[in-house]
Amino acid sequence: MDSLALYQFSTSPFCAKVRKILDFKGVEYRVVEVDYLERGELLAASGQIMVPALTLATGETIVDSDRIAARLDELYPTPTIFPPEWRGIHLALARYFDTELEDALFRAAIPDEIAYYARQGRDQEAFFRLIRERKYGAGFCDDAILRHGEFMAAAHARMRPFEDALRDRAFLLGRIGYADFALYGQLNYLAIAGELKIPAEMERLRAFYGRIDRIYATLDPNA
Repeated sequence: MDSLALYQFSTSPFCAKVRKILDFKGVEYRVVEVDYLERGELLAASGQIMVPALTLATGETIVDSDRIAARLDELYPTPTIFPPEWRGIHLALARYFDTELEDALFRAAIPDEIAYYARQGRDQEAFFRLIRERKYGAGFCDDAILRHGEFMAAAHARMRPFEDALRDRAFLLGRIGYADFALYGQLNYLAIAGELKIPAEMERLRAFYGRIDRIYATLDPNA
């Protein structure tokens, strides 16, 4: 196997996080965009149907973005995403981003995700709605569309402390690390539509997103 293979949904914040960690480390990889309906290749590679899943050159496949990040830092320790003196804080911040912030941004991004899957086909959109409504209840998607302004305001409120945290630094703790990639991944919800929807007044967060977005290690021929 010539390179690593990342199985992903392009709209997933956890996949966005893993992509940028790979880019930051300069690791060659290829992206395998998993069909939302047909996940046979993913199942064969990883034994399950969730993304991200990363297949290493050895054939080992790792699932879950936290486990993938830890394994990548073992295999490719330079540059590290876990500065020793800040490892615990990076992990704690990443956990917050991947739970509390994710919940707010996920709800705010529902209209854009529905539009994304609708462009892939009516069956893709229908399955996206089905999965979400099985988890959150009947009518969840339409309710999220109706309450979009409310959900976006709630997301902005959770983002604001990190706009302030970036006042005098390029990254959350000064030196780039795992929490930065986790925050980038969640902010990717606000780029699903093809335009960055971080509010214009949050200039530091917009600059932070762009700073990490410009990290590239490899060109994906399918991009």
